[in-house]
Amino acid sequence: MSLLTLSTNLATLQLKNPVMLAAGILGISGPVLKRVANAGAGAVVTKSIGPEPREGYNNPTVVPLNEFSCLNAVGLSNPGYLEFSKEIILAKQGDVPVVVSIFGANVEEFCTIAKKMEKSGADALELNLSCPHGGKYGASIGQDSQLTGEIVGAVKNSVQIPVFVKLTPNVTDLIPIAKSAENNGADAITAINTVRAMCIDIETGNPLLSNKFGGLSGPAIKPIAIKHVYDLYNEVEIPLIGVGGIVSWEDAIEFFLAGATAIQLGTGLLWTSFLDMFNKIIEGILSYLKRKGYTRLEEIIGLTHRL
Repeated sequence: MSLLTLSTNLATLQLKNPVMLAAGILGISGPVLKRVANAGAGAVVTKSIGPEPREGYNNPTVVPLNEFSCLNAVGLSNPGYLEFSKEIILAKQGDVPVVVSIFGANVEEFCTIAKKMEKSGADALELNLSCPHGGKYGASIGQDSQLTGEIVGAVKNSVQIPVFVKLTPNVTDLIPIAKSAENNGADAITAINTVRAMCIDIETGNPLLSNKFGGLSGPAIKPIAIKHVYDLYNEVEIPLIGVGGIVSWEDAIEFFLAGATAIQLGTGLLWTSFLDMFNKIIEGILSYLKRKGYTRLEEIIGLTHRL
């Protein structure tokens, strides 16, 4: 069975396999993105890029919790969209789709960045409307279904490339927000971003993160992510990209069964060699499909809903 068996389409993007790099992990430079592509990723997503250079928060910005999980509040550090443009050219040497994650404080900023990223060679955009510690750039945007729709619609009218929307789990009901994104032209939904959380040092009484709170990521949030993907599957027609706590092929299969068309690897890559993780997960998916008698990945996408 060849890797072509796992070929996946996200709007007009064709991925050789459905295992993508998630935003915020290893995605700040073109050479690293190219290296991830060469390690087997079906597509790479950059670190979130904003309207101007941003240093982010002071250290500590990351608190390891247990194997593969952590709490982080980096603060959307990035070089700004003008400086980052040249990295896209280098990233595309990996010969897989390059998805640029972008953020802004308003519709105008999103559109300005989106147009520049498209012009610089981005194959698709992922709108980060969901960072739990981004201040005016953060989850407050993705918690508002009307504002989400306005931004998605405006960006779609500004570019010709696919637009994905990364949504937050820090809401009571994600479905109306996802529907607003879909109704305004989103080509896929990425679910989910990190879960708002906090840790306190019991000896000093101080929060462990300099920003006091941040986003929980890793296997600790996988059941939350699975539930959101499962709930969204019957509510929207556009593809779902599952992310949150994937560190093995078994995790990947679980997301496909829930309804994801593709998945993204994030925090788990920090605890292992990403040169190994992509291929191990891809090989595991292929072995699972063969063992179960399936010939295409599409046969198991959303299967739990049909059982």
